[in-house]
Amino acid sequence: MMKLARKNSAEYGLAEKTNYIEGNCMSMPFTDASFDAVISNGSLHEWENPVRAFNEIFRVLKPGGLFCITDMRRDVNSLIKWMIYLSTKPKEIRPGFLTSLNAAYTISEISTLLAGSELTVANVASEFFGLCISGSKKK
Repeated sequence: MMKLARKNSAEYGLAEKTNYIEGNCMSMPFTDASFDAVISNGSLHEWENPVRAFNEIFRVLKPGGLFCITDMRRDVNSLIKWMIYLSTKPKEIRPGFLTSLNAAYTISEISTLLAGSELTVANVASEFFGLCISGSKKK
């Protein structure tokens, strides 16, 4: 993923403006209150311990900092699920799509996990295919 990210930033003319650091969302290699915003897209269902990751996001955010975490939603409408499945190419990755979708969370599961974390002030919304967790760290 790091190699792909560097390739993409070079293609977009951003290579000199970007910096990539390998890390783990459950133990980020950054000091407290380092960031104005934290964004995660499509990886929540892979997190070994979501509460620990939520706490890390809280830790690295500056007071007033924003967060947005989006991912698939396991209880997505069946029609949408199968439309995406059938349009996924190459066909060989379709089983991986289903595995990821089955590992995804529902809105109620995420709400329960958030209640046990530092990100207690979060909006959880249902999206077309997934969910969006957003909010800000109190000042």
